[in-house]
Amino acid sequence: MWKILSVLLLFIPLVAVAGHGDVIEVQLSEECSLSDYLQIKDDFNAQWGKKNGYMAEVFVPIQSDNLVSLYWVGRTANAAAYGKAWDQWRNDLNKSGSVAAKLWTRFQACSKNLSRTGYDVL
Repeated sequence: MWKILSVLLLFIPLVAVAGHGDVIEVQLSEECSLSDYLQIKDDFNAQWGKKNGYMAEVFVPIQSDNLVSLYWVGRTANAAAYGKAWDQWRNDLNKSGSVAAKLWTRFQACSKNLSRTGYDVL
């Protein structure tokens, strides 16, 4: 019986699914407070991210060799979902008055992106 079960297990697809992490190192402009940036993040999640399967957090270092930068940490279900969200974001940026275009204007006034890195989240 054990041999039959072992053979059957070989035919069951085993798929490893990893989430995707989108990490952007950010520096705030002098005119922008942490509170301002967190409000943009909350608006992003509510107005655009939730609909597109991308949710973000902001990591603020308390112990680091770089205490000036913040880290935008976006998460999607997997790399394919990230690609779909990224395509949608880029398409929406070209639409005047879109939620993405309005958010991007706020991001640009408040912060500067220094680097961007993608990760599998296991």
